[in-house]
Amino acid sequence: MTNAAPGRAATSFRVLLKGYRVRADLTQEELAEGSGVSVRAISDMERGIAKSPQRRTIEALAAPLSLTDEELTGLQKAARRGRAPSPGIPKTHLIGVLPADVDDLTGRESDLDALRALSSDLSDGRRRAGRIAILSGPPGTGKTTLAVRVAHNLTEEFPDGRLFLKLRGMSAEPANPADVLHLILRSLGVDAVRIPADPEDRAGLCRSLLQDRAVLIVLDDAADEAQVRPLLVGGPRCLTLVTGRQMLVGLECASRLPLDVFGEQDAVSLLSAIIGADRVARERQAALELVELCGRLPLALRIAGNRLASRPTWPLSRLVDQLRGRRLTTLTAGDLCVRSVFELSYRQLSPNAAAMFRRLSLVPAADFPVGAAMTLVEASDEDDAAVFLEELADASLLQTSQENGRYQFHDLLRVFATERLAREEAPEVVATAEKRLSDWLVRTATAAGRYFHPTDGVSPLPVATPSFGDHTGAGRWLEVELKNWLAAVKSAAARGEHRPVLDLAESMHWYSEIGGTASVWYDVFGLAVNSAIALGSKRDEAVHRNYLSWVQASLHDRVEESIRMARLAWDAAVEAGDRREQGWARVYLTSAHARDADATTSPKLFDEAARLFEEAGYPLGVHVARTMRASYWYRNGRFADAAEEFDACVRYFAQEHGGTRTPVDDTNYAYVLLRSAQNLAALDAPDRALTQGETALALFRRHGAAMGQARALQETGRFLRRQGDHANAHRRLSEAEELYERIGLTQAQIDTLGERAALADERGDPASARADRERARGLGDRLGGVP
Repeated sequence: MTNAAPGRAATSFRVLLKGYRVRADLTQEELAEGSGVSVRAISDMERGIAKSPQRRTIEALAAPLSLTDEELTGLQKAARRGRAPSPGIPKTHLIGVLPADVDDLTGRESDLDALRALSSDLSDGRRRAGRIAILSGPPGTGKTTLAVRVAHNLTEEFPDGRLFLKLRGMSAEPANPADVLHLILRSLGVDAVRIPADPEDRAGLCRSLLQDRAVLIVLDDAADEAQVRPLLVGGPRCLTLVTGRQMLVGLECASRLPLDVFGEQDAVSLLSAIIGADRVARERQAALELVELCGRLPLALRIAGNRLASRPTWPLSRLVDQLRGRRLTTLTAGDLCVRSVFELSYRQLSPNAAAMFRRLSLVPAADFPVGAAMTLVEASDEDDAAVFLEELADASLLQTSQENGRYQFHDLLRVFATERLAREEAPEVVATAEKRLSDWLVRTATAAGRYFHPTDGVSPLPVATPSFGDHTGAGRWLEVELKNWLAAVKSAAARGEHRPVLDLAESMHWYSEIGGTASVWYDVFGLAVNSAIALGSKRDEAVHRNYLSWVQASLHDRVEESIRMARLAWDAAVEAGDRREQGWARVYLTSAHARDADATTSPKLFDEAARLFEEAGYPLGVHVARTMRASYWYRNGRFADAAEEFDACVRYFAQEHGGTRTPVDDTNYAYVLLRSAQNLAALDAPDRALTQGETALALFRRHGAAMGQARALQETGRFLRRQGDHANAHRRLSEAEELYERIGLTQAQIDTLGERAALADERGDPASARADRERARGLGDRLGGVP
């Protein structure tokens, strides 16, 4: 404690007051008791929040502080200095002056329009309180920049002023709501000593003063609902804009404006505004790659733009090369740093949510389900994992995906999560978590695939799993998780975990006719062949060489490779003594031969396949072989014989064979109907042909079997063309062509374009016919031969 009075020359009021209190050896509570001034008011004065108390307040403090007349006069002069307004600044802007607007804000036009519309609604005098808009989004999306632009644009709508208040939500010490209310009251002209000590009283006074005023209030960088709720004091003519990374879902009666990254064009526009449109135009491709490497995040784009603007001789490609190597380190310009912005949000997370954030970077694809997150952190159930995911989503470190129940990373946040994982967790811990995820994905995909096995008495039955309840859920899971489970099975193969690879591939055989793409199944069955060879299992080698033969012929149009693979499957099946796989090898060999115009198929192969299936006790295989034999007779003009055989096969596949009928039972039936329909058309029974074709199409559509739909659309389009229904024929052929393109069946796409060109000729539309033939020719060139 000092006995000397503090120096008084130009010393601030708060320094003088605290010095005199310390000299008097008084606590704030003791000074409050002796003077009658509240403890809160004394605290506000000593912290500089209340800089200019009234004369009577100072006089009340004089006696307990034992001030001399000279000291009292000096204290009153210091108070008057704090009371003087800054020159040229309106009273409502004494505190919280708006930051400067930026000239190059782009990509937020619709958001600006929405906020302008919100401000125009304030003219309704019947409203009891002002409008509230919450601007949330991932770090770096420009929430504050947008709020500042709105505040500058709406000057005339809010003639009583605009307040910009920093809540410091991402700092170690967020602003206290009571202190912010004090600032609002001071900005509204309330003397510090007249400001109530109680926070609720301060809020009430704010509401009373703003009841008839038109004021725009920006609450920037909010921490949470508890911080913001006391600050929603605007009257009917006020607009409050709240910015923050938290979504503040607990606030009622608020409009929400979630900000996302820019679209490609808006991202390029911002880059052009910073470095010049001519420079971007000269290196258009580099500019496009640059905005993608920036994740189209406004902050990252601004940093990249500023770096390029300060280096006018640099080509854009130079910065692109730097970003490819060290993205977050490169995205730094002066005091702007993407990594630092991300770290602010990351430090706010609970330990469990932070661990989940880091480990989610191990998920192969951009989005993921709750089950994957649960596996990574070993949560007890999905509900526990969902709590942490929602914490990350509320903090805008994750986004909810368009697919229900899924989440996704922004690209740069994923890079940041990968960095944190490498720095904060031991390599063996990371490897264990990654394996848990891979195992879960492979195991779940295998279970999902089994929902699509036929009821043939041989294929494994489905196993219940929490991820889905039936074949519809299983199919949806396989579709949305495709990138994840495909990456997982590749990872398992690389680790030498061959049995899980084989189990997954075998479970997928029948599903492969419904979902996925040609390249997916080529990878899956190719991995399985390698795993079978590694384990020395001839039976598994035969199974997966058979599947691969089917992919090569049916999905890739690689007839020679398919024939070679079917022969290798036969050799492996013979060595294994497996009659069923020998039968499938004969089926796939004849199927491949049928696609080769120069190859001759022996009808004895069909008989042999049927016999082998009979010996194996496998009636489904028997009827597949009989269907193929009927197709052979159809191609060779034996239509009556084919019809008899097709009828027997249609009856078999239409029947129940025990157990719940699966999608594959229906699609197998549909394929037989479609082949039978072709034969009926050749027998000049167009109505029956069209009926069977329509039934097949309906079955394929019911189960989302893209390849089957395409083939049924193509065939029914041909039937309709022959009947003269050109409009519907064109529609069907166009749908088929689009599906073939989507699933990668190029030769089938070429054939459909040729059919549609012939139809266009018949309709008297030579331009469309020419366009279709030119497109077919281009596709043929890519395949290595002109159709």
